[in-house]
Amino acid sequence: MSKVIEGLYYSESHEYVKVEGDFGFIGITDYAQHELGNVVYVDMPEVDDEVTAGEDFGAVESVKAASDLMSPVSGTVVEVNDALEDEPGLINKDAFENWIIKVELSDKSELDNLMDAAAYKAMIGE
Repeated sequence: MSKVIEGLYYSESHEYVKVEGDFGFIGITDYAQHELGNVVYVDMPEVDDEVTAGEDFGAVESVKAASDLMSPVSGTVVEVNDALEDEPGLINKDAFENWIIKVELSDKSELDNLMDAAAYKAMIGE
């Protein structure tokens, strides 16, 4: 059974957003990392890049597959998780602690289009 955390926002493409003030930490869900298997590479944008809700901002590659990362929200990248460059498998250890990018949110109302924990659990059948 996958870990789903209350208080986060979830997308249908299995990304999450943890909101702190005007910032959102975006990563892939525990369910997604289980489906991918051992993560071997994370392609991330650069700081100051713009991300747009519903559009890809990078990719996660595993020994089984590669998957585009779709941004659940729009904003400006203010930080990337550099630790993932050297150790992408951190996502497999704890997908929620090892976010991929931090963005300054440009439109908080976009969060209304995402799922809460209960809706996400229902979507993944748990």
